[in-house]
Amino acid sequence: MKGDVFKALGDATRRKILELLKEKSMSAGEIADAFHISKPSISHHLSILKNSDLVIDERNGQSIIYTLNMTVFQDVMSWFLGFVGNGDENNE
Repeated sequence: MKGDVFKALGDATRRKILELLKEKSMSAGEIADAFHISKPSISHHLSILKNSDLVIDERNGQSIIYTLNMTVFQDVMSWFLGFVGNGDENNE
């Protein structure tokens, strides 16, 4: 799990993008349509999500389609659950 995962998750716009992608894979244009910010700003957020491996991009003709990388989400959840589990053991 990359350290920048938590930085990526720390931004409300990026969390909203992830929520959109939870429903279905989307192009950058489709994602941008859901926001009232510039397309370059959306591209910047998508770049951060890609660099943290939370999102995978795949070229489909002229478009790039973005999809959630569920493996990274599973890693994050395992880390959180392990962290919480370790805390419980110390309190017994």
